[in-house]
Amino acid sequence: MFGHFPAFLALSAAIIMTPGPDTALTLRNTFAGGRRAGVFTALGVAAGQALWTVAASAGVVALLAMSATAFGVIRLAGAAYLTFIGVRALLAAARGATDLAANDPHTAPRALPPGASFRQGLISNLVNPKMAVFFTSLLPQFTGRDDTRFAALLLLGAVFCTMTFAWLALVAATIARAGIALGRSGVRRTLEGAMGAVLVAFGVRLALDHR
Repeated sequence: MFGHFPAFLALSAAIIMTPGPDTALTLRNTFAGGRRAGVFTALGVAAGQALWTVAASAGVVALLAMSATAFGVIRLAGAAYLTFIGVRALLAAARGATDLAANDPHTAPRALPPGASFRQGLISNLVNPKMAVFFTSLLPQFTGRDDTRFAALLLLGAVFCTMTFAWLALVAATIARAGIALGRSGVRRTLEGAMGAVLVAFGVRLALDHR
């Protein structure tokens, strides 16, 4: 396993840094609730990946992927959830709620509490069927087929989760640093609306993806 570890790190970094629903959700929540909301969203995403890791290591995800019905239910649930969050972001942007919260740094975090941010990150990741495909197709390629494979899968999954959290937390911190300027110019509301539209688009694409 360790001989392939550098390749695993490189591939994981490329996957994690490619924009997707997790990045869009982290950005949206950072715009809505500040750095803390973004970091807790990242923590929720990583926690969801950790659960996928355990399930994949135990072989549960492989069984799930074999069931077209179960896979379809998760896909539609994920599509509905992403669309729901995206529509809420669009409505919030239209009402100007983000601009109002941005005028007072103490009210922005309460606009989207850490608990809600964590829950959104967790649920959106758990109802993403592509995670099932990812953890059953990628991780096993970097492990052996001996008795230590279970531990190796857990280790690689933990590394991937840690990298995901670090990247998304960095994204949240970077965006939050520009929070004051974004709030004053009105760009912040526009960006939250844009992220809402992106989340809706991801939801629609997931619903139409029958692979």
